[in-house]
Amino acid sequence: MNNRPPSVLGLALQLAGPATAGALAERLWPETVAALSERLRVPESAVETLTAWEEQGLWRAATDDVGEFLLRAAATGDPEIARVLYVERHRRVPEFLSAILAAADPTDPRWYAAGGLVPAVLENPGGLELEPALHGPFPELVEHAVLHLGRDLPLPVVLDACLHLARLAGAPAIGNLAKSIEATADELAHPGLAELLRSAAAAPDPGAFLQERRPAGEWTDPAHAHALLRVRMEERDVEQPAGLGWELILREHDRRPFGGKRVPSENRHANPLVRLVGWEGCPDELIGECLPDSSWAVLRAGARMPFEEVARMWTGKGPDGRIVRHGVLTGHLDRVLGELTPARDVLDALPYDHEPTREAVAALVAPLGADPVNWLTFYARMGRTDGTAPELIADAASAGSPKKRTTTWPRPLEAVFPVTAPGDSRAVFLNVLQCAPEAAQIAVVPHLDARAVQHFLVYGDPAPAVREALVATHGVPALASYASSRKLPDATLEYLLDLDEPAVDANLFAHCHIDQRERERMLAGRLRGGGTRSEVPGELLDALDEVNLGHYRHWLIAGLESGDLGVARKIVGRLRFAMPAARLRLLTAVWERGGPDAVREILAMDRLPVTLRRQTEKLLDAPDGLERLRDRLAAEEDPAKLLGHPPSRLVGDGVPLPWAALVEAQRTGRLPDHLPAALAELADCPREMRLAALRSTPPAHPRGFYDRGNWVWRTLASGALTPEDLLAHAAPAQSALHHLVEAVTKAPATDRLALRAQVTALTDAHLGGNAEAWAVCLQLLPTFAGTLTELISTAGAVARV
Repeated sequence: MNNRPPSVLGLALQLAGPATAGALAERLWPETVAALSERLRVPESAVETLTAWEEQGLWRAATDDVGEFLLRAAATGDPEIARVLYVERHRRVPEFLSAILAAADPTDPRWYAAGGLVPAVLENPGGLELEPALHGPFPELVEHAVLHLGRDLPLPVVLDACLHLARLAGAPAIGNLAKSIEATADELAHPGLAELLRSAAAAPDPGAFLQERRPAGEWTDPAHAHALLRVRMEERDVEQPAGLGWELILREHDRRPFGGKRVPSENRHANPLVRLVGWEGCPDELIGECLPDSSWAVLRAGARMPFEEVARMWTGKGPDGRIVRHGVLTGHLDRVLGELTPARDVLDALPYDHEPTREAVAALVAPLGADPVNWLTFYARMGRTDGTAPELIADAASAGSPKKRTTTWPRPLEAVFPVTAPGDSRAVFLNVLQCAPEAAQIAVVPHLDARAVQHFLVYGDPAPAVREALVATHGVPALASYASSRKLPDATLEYLLDLDEPAVDANLFAHCHIDQRERERMLAGRLRGGGTRSEVPGELLDALDEVNLGHYRHWLIAGLESGDLGVARKIVGRLRFAMPAARLRLLTAVWERGGPDAVREILAMDRLPVTLRRQTEKLLDAPDGLERLRDRLAAEEDPAKLLGHPPSRLVGDGVPLPWAALVEAQRTGRLPDHLPAALAELADCPREMRLAALRSTPPAHPRGFYDRGNWVWRTLASGALTPEDLLAHAAPAQSALHHLVEAVTKAPATDRLALRAQVTALTDAHLGGNAEAWAVCLQLLPTFAGTLTELISTAGAVARV
C-alpha cells in the first residue's frame, strides 16, 4: 500500500459512494487520512476535525470541490476548524474569515485561547482580509479592523462599524475606540471622528446617536465599499461596481487622495488612482491628476486622455504605436492624423482593423485619386518628411510642386522566398493603399515592384478585381510569389493549387504546408484539372534540391512512385534507401512510365547498390523484364519479410506497412512487445493495434497528459481512441489508472460525465457497497498486470470468496 499514490484512494472514495466510503475509510484509515491530508492540504491531525462535522464528511472531503468543502467547514462556527484553517494553514482570505465570523459564538472561550482565531486576527497588521471583522461578533476585532482600515474607508462605512460595535459592547467600547483614534496622527483621515465617538459614548443611546449622524443613502452597498478598499489596497483588476456614483468617489479623493498630483512625488510610484481612471465615465479631473507622472498607466488602463497629453507622450517617447492607437481609439482620430508627426510613423501606428480609421485614411488619401504618379510620389517622400500626414498627401498630390515627381517605383526589389513581412515605408504604403477605392488600387498595381506585389497578395487580402489586375499585369511571377507563405488561407491555397501552374506548384511544394497527397500528385505530374504532364516541370524539380532532409525527407518520398525520370533522378541523387523494396518500387515506377531506357539512366547514376544494378540491367532487354522486376518487388514487400524490419525504417523509405500481417503477428504473439506502441503513433495504424499498444504504454510524463510525445493523448484528442478504451484495454492497471485520471481531468465536461457513469456502473457491478472488495482492489492495484476492468472484476471475486 505504501507505493500507491494517495490520490488513488481519493478516487476510490469518490467512486464508492457515501455509505461505502465511510466503511472503506475505516478499513484503510491511515491511508485515507494521508489521501485527504494531501487533497485538503492540511495536517493529518486535522483531517478528522474537518470531516467529522458533516454527515458523509469523508466522502464529501474526497469528492467536493476543495475550496467549497473547506468554506462549508469554516462556516460551522467550530473554533477548532477556524484555528486549523485560518491560523495554522493561513487561509486568511476575506471569504474564510467572513464564513467563520458569521457562525461564531463569541461566548465560547476557545476563540480567545492562545492560538485561537481572535489572537490571530489581532496580530494582523491590516489588509483586505480584515474587512469581514468590521461586522463580526467580536468587539475586539471590530475595533482592530476600524483602526487598521478606517483610514481607507469612507466615513459612513466607518460609522456603520462603530454602530455595530456599540450594539455589541455598548458605550465603553465606543469610548475606548475614541481614545485609540485620538492617539493616531490624523484621526484616520476623518477629522472630528474621535470627538464624535466621545459624544456617542456619553449619549444615552450611543447607537442611535451614531445612526442620526451617519450620512443617509451614502455607501450603503457593501460592494461599493469593498471595491473602494481594493482600490486603496492597490489590488489589480478591480471591477467597477454597478451604481457607485463618481460624486462619492470624488469626495473620497478630496478627503484622502488616491494618488496623482496631490501626493508627494516620492510616493507617486504607488498610485491607486490609476485603478480608477479605467472605469467608465471617470471624470477628466481624475485622469488629469495622473498626468503626466502616470501617463503610461493611464494609457494601459484604456482611459481617455486629452489630445495634448497624447501629443506630449508621442513627442517625448518617439514612435511608439501604442500612443497613436490609444489616441485613435479614445476619440482623437482626426487630430492624430492632422497634427502628429512625422507622417510615416503616425500612419504606421494606426489601427487598420478599426473601420473608422480605415474610412478616415480613405478620406485622407482621396486627393491622390487614381493617379499612379501621385501614389508613387507619396511612397517616395513619406520617409523624408517631418510633416503631418495631410501635408504629405497634399505635397504628393500637387502637380505644381517644385520637387521632382516619382514616375517609377523607387529602389525596386525582387520577391523573396519564403515571403517576409513588409516593414517601414512598404508596410505603410500597403496599409494605406488598402484603404483606397478599388479603382485607385487597380491604377497603382502596374507600377508596383515584385516585392510590393508579393506583399499585396500575401498580406493585403486584395478584393477579387484587384487580385485579377495584379495577376493580369505581373503574370505568373506574381502568382509564384503569392505561393510563398507558410500560412495561406484554405481558400487561397485551393485557388493556387487549381491553377496547375508549374512555378506556383514549385513554391507551394517548397514553402507551404500542403497535404502529402498533393505532393504525391505534383511529383507524379497529375493535374488538378485532369490529365497528366508528360514530364514534371523543371521548377518543381529544382524545389527538390532545397528540401531539408533532416525534417522533410517525406517530401521526396512523395515522388517514389511518380515514375517521372526527372523526379527519380532527384530522389536517387539525394536519398540513400535502407530498404530494397523502396529501390525496386522506384525502378518499377520509372520503367512503367518511361520504359527500360529511363531505367538505364537511373542505373547510370551509380547511386544504387552494385548487385541491384547488375540484376536490373539483365532484365532491361528481356521481353518479360518488367514483370520479373515486379515479381522481385513483390518478394521484397512480402509481409513476412517486412516484419523483420523496424517500422520507422519502412516508413522512412516510403514502404507501405503490412498492417494485416502486423495485426496477425500481434494476435499470435509473434510481434515484439515494444512494437505496438511504436506503431500506434502512425496516423494509419489500425484500431486493433492501438488497443494492443495500450497494454505496453507507460503513463504520460508527470508534467502533463498533453505532452507532445505521448501518442495516447494524440489518439484520444483525434477520436481514434476513447477514454473507455483505456478502461477496457490499457494495462497494467496502475498505468491505466494514470492514463484514465489524466484523460478524465482534461476531457470535455460531457465526456467526463459519461466516463464517470461508465466507471461507476463497472465498480457498482463488481464491488458494490463491499468495503472489503474496494480494499482488495486497492491492494492489488500496484502489481496487477491486467486492465482496470479485469482488476475490478478480480477484486470483487476475491472479496466474495
